[in-house]
Amino acid sequence: MIRLDHVSRIFNVGGEQVHALDRVTLTVKEGEYLSIMGPSGSGKSTLLNILGLLDRPDHGTYHIDDQNTTRLGDDRQAAIRRHQIGFIFQFFHLIPRLSAADNVALPLMLAGVPPRQRRERVSHALARFGLTDRARHRPDQLSGGQRQRVAIARAVIMNPAIILADEPTGNLDRASGEEIIQVIESLGKAGLTVLIVTHDPQIGKRARRSIRLVDGRIVSDQEQHA
Repeated sequence: MIRLDHVSRIFNVGGEQVHALDRVTLTVKEGEYLSIMGPSGSGKSTLLNILGLLDRPDHGTYHIDDQNTTRLGDDRQAAIRRHQIGFIFQFFHLIPRLSAADNVALPLMLAGVPPRQRRERVSHALARFGLTDRARHRPDQLSGGQRQRVAIARAVIMNPAIILADEPTGNLDRASGEEIIQVIESLGKAGLTVLIVTHDPQIGKRARRSIRLVDGRIVSDQEQHA
């Protein structure tokens, strides 16, 4: 499903070139649950941005379902991102003035889904993640765990095949973080391909496969018994 071939991403910092990713080659099969680990500055977020088509590599190619995304224009990349990829972020990225239901509905609105279908799909998503009684609450009226569940509902509302999670428990207490990891793991069990960036070794060990980045390179790639 996902294939990176010798992907590099280079930034100019203070007149010097910094290789955030250095000839990374990676294949992820459909339905895999993969953790991405490494020290700060190792290239984890850069890798996730390229996987999510939020950034382009300077060298190499990135294929999704045998389609070379690096050759696509911005509009086509945006369409793939909208329909095939769901994002979960550390700081939720919810719109403060919108209710939980309206935050979840936002991708459907941008995709032009008719209002009746939006309401039905949002209602189902909120129920799926235990948020029915929080539908009209704004983010500031929700706990951290509830906000992240709203973000997860928004991430899956377009029925993507791929979920990219960037430190999804980093802004939560231990109990809420455990709850969120269980929710994310349930997405993997439902057949989605899940890639999670984490600093937490306990979370990393729960994935079926773990890669470790150092200085923009993959230094280990291990199957695990989660």
